[in-house]
Amino acid sequence: MSIIEAVAPLHEAHRDNHTHRDVNGGWLRPAVFGAMDGLVSNLALMTGVAGGAVSSQTVVITGLAGLAAGAFSMAAGEYTSVASQRELVQAELDVERRQLRKHPVDEMEELAALYVSRGVEPALAREVAMQLSRDPEQALEIHAREELGIDPDDLPSPMVAAVSSFASFALGALLPLLPYLLGATALWPAVIAALVGLFGCGALVARVTARGWFFSGARQLLLGGAAAAVTYGLGMLFGAAL
Repeated sequence: MSIIEAVAPLHEAHRDNHTHRDVNGGWLRPAVFGAMDGLVSNLALMTGVAGGAVSSQTVVITGLAGLAAGAFSMAAGEYTSVASQRELVQAELDVERRQLRKHPVDEMEELAALYVSRGVEPALAREVAMQLSRDPEQALEIHAREELGIDPDDLPSPMVAAVSSFASFALGALLPLLPYLLGATALWPAVIAALVGLFGCGALVARVTARGWFFSGARQLLLGGAAAAVTYGLGMLFGAAL
């Protein structure tokens, strides 16, 4: 009795607190990638042009063009990529649906064999597979999870991915532009704003991925800073040559 009483509170705590983040919703990856890409690519683009000793107006126009082109490109790419992935999954589900309709017994035996391979007793595995196979849609969902590793009811949305990547890229690309739009005429305020943004984005991502915030932020800052430094050097080199 004492063991049962001790286990019960643990069970209640596990039931109340055992939650997971959404890892299949289709928005996190494009949003994170879009923000980072917007910051790094537009910062690198602007520093490369600024390295050629052009006017601040030229840098601003370059940054605005990079923001617009990059945001639309990211959105189109994410939409096409996720839509293609979704169509491929739907095609595989159609194949599985036809197999369940034409060969229900074989599919049931296949499911039972899978449970046996995971340690379930053969008789119990066959009984479970038989009961689960009574509902065709439930059987399709189970086969999709076990054979394809997907949840048919939780496929990523192309539109969500496109909108997430568009908005996040635009916000990221806007950050190095803000100092110029607010009246700055030198490059260094834009660089500082972008590097702070990179560190902040990296630290924010760490809260979602459970990684160390300082390591994640510093990693993004160093990568973005290196890209900006390289393009600035190239801008100076080619600007001097021209």
